Amino acid sequence: MKPKSLITSAALLLATALPSGAAVETYKIDPAHSAVTFKVRHFFTPVPGSFGKFEGTIKVDRENLENSSVEATIDATSVDTGHERRDNHLKNEDFFLVSEYPTITFKSTSWKKGASDDEFEVTGDLSIKDVTKSVVLDVKLLGFGEGMRGAFLSGWEAETEIDRRDFGVNYGAGVVGNDVDIQITVEAARQ
Repeated sequence: MKPKSLITSAALLLATALPSGAAVETYKIDPAHSAVTFKVRHFFTPVPGSFGKFEGTIKVDRENLENSSVEATIDATSVDTGHERRDNHLKNEDFFLVSEYPTITFKSTSWKKGASDDEFEVTGDLSIKDVTKSVVLDVKLLGFGEGMRGAFLSGWEAETEIDRRDFGVNYGAGVVGNDVDIQITVEAARQ
């Protein structure tokens, strides 16, 4: 076989053996190793809270992370501030009104590269109660790699700040702060 035809044959073999484009991978958020937390001021002091039940998927294009997307649903009834009376108040009509709006959802609309290769501005639609607003999450990719029992994992951190009044949560003016700091940590397994 001539060298030129050997090179052509090898190129054709590689072209058929390798995928033609980067595959989008789907990762399922693992709630046991993830957290959705928040802080909101009560008079002067930030009071922390979290949501114990949530789920979501991240579709990742590792060749071009700006083509990625995320969808998540939080069970608003799982709000937990470590104080049962306050948690029950947060579930009523003054705040989340979980009897009518039991979930909070987020669906990304764009990913843009941030200050470094592992930082992104993820814009998406956040729905709380009957209001949907566009918000921007500052997202950091923590990495990809092998986990336990052969699982392939991705790790992420995200944060944002919202004004609760934008979502129709107006109770407690002057007592409860308007700005809510949200922090999210995610471990997700490739499906």
